[in-house]
Amino acid sequence: MAEHIVEAPAPGKILKVHAEAGKPIAAGDRICILEALKMELPIVAPAGGTVTAVHVAPGQTVEAGDPLAVIEG
Repeated sequence: MAEHIVEAPAPGKILKVHAEAGKPIAAGDRICILEALKMELPIVAPAGGTVTAVHVAPGQTVEAGDPLAVIEG
């Protein structure tokens, strides 16, 4: 099984988290919404599998490259 670590593409604030640890996810499903430069950026799963960890919560500030979630599939 491959492990995919989903990282923040830019610094910003997490507005909403859609993914839950232990739940299945399909490629293209939303993991979370990141507000960066006054724009809402949907962060989507690069591949399908099971979400093994979610490292963010609404209101949390992240930097570019910070891990948001881990998907095994």
